[in-house]
Amino acid sequence: MKYIEFEKIFSIPRISRYLKACSNDKRKSIQLYKLNLKLSQQLFTIESCFEVAIRNKVDVHYTSLFGKNWLVDSINAHGIFDNNKCRRTAKIIKDKINILNTKFTHPRLVAEMDFGFWRYLFAKPQFRAGKQSLLLIFPKKPKSSISLHYDNKFVYNELQRINDFRNRLAHHEPICFQYGKDIIDTHYSKSIYNSMIDLLLWMAVDTKSVLYGIDHTKEIINKIDNI
Repeated sequence: MKYIEFEKIFSIPRISRYLKACSNDKRKSIQLYKLNLKLSQQLFTIESCFEVAIRNKVDVHYTSLFGKNWLVDSINAHGIFDNNKCRRTAKIIKDKINILNTKFTHPRLVAEMDFGFWRYLFAKPQFRAGKQSLLLIFPKKPKSSISLHYDNKFVYNELQRINDFRNRLAHHEPICFQYGKDIIDTHYSKSIYNSMIDLLLWMAVDTKSVLYGIDHTKEIINKIDNI
C-alpha cells in the first residue's frame, strides 16, 4: 500500500507519530504501525489469559473459604463486604446480579466482573475483609525482603499497572513509544508483559504450556527495537 493511502485510512495526526519516530522514512513508519498492532494483539491475548487465570484462582480460593456462593453471600447481612469500607465492591456485585436477573448463576457472575473488581480485592479494606488470605493464590510468590514487600499492596499496584495498560490497548493507543514522546521505546510493554508472566508463575501456572503457540511477544518487540 502506498503511504498516502495508508495515511488517509488512519489519519495524518495518528500516523505522523510513527513517521517522526522513523525519521520520516515512510516505509518504516508503515512497518512500525503494523508491528504496533501485532504487539497490541499479542499483549491483549496474554492479558486475557492472565485475567481469566487470576479471577478463577480468586474464585477457587474464596469458594473454599466462604462457600460456593461467596459472591452473593459477601453482600448479605454480615457478609465480608457488608461494611462501609467495602460498599463500592458490594454495589458492583449487586448491580451485576441485577443485570443477570433470571440468568444468574455463580459462574456467570464471576465472568461478569471486570478486571478492576478483582484488582480491588487486593486493596486494604477488601483484602482484610477476605481474612487477609488472598495472597495464598500465589504459592510460588517470592519471599519479601527488607526493601521489597510482596504483599497485597504490591499485587494491587501491579494489577493497577496491568489494568491501565489493558485500557490503553482497548482504546487503540500506541504501545511502542516512549511516554509522551515520538521515540520508539518498548520498555513499558516489556515491563507489563514481564509482570503478567511473573504473576502467572506465582500462581503456579505453567506459562510455557498455556501460552505455547500463541505468545510471540518477544519476537515482535525485537522487530520493533530493530526497526
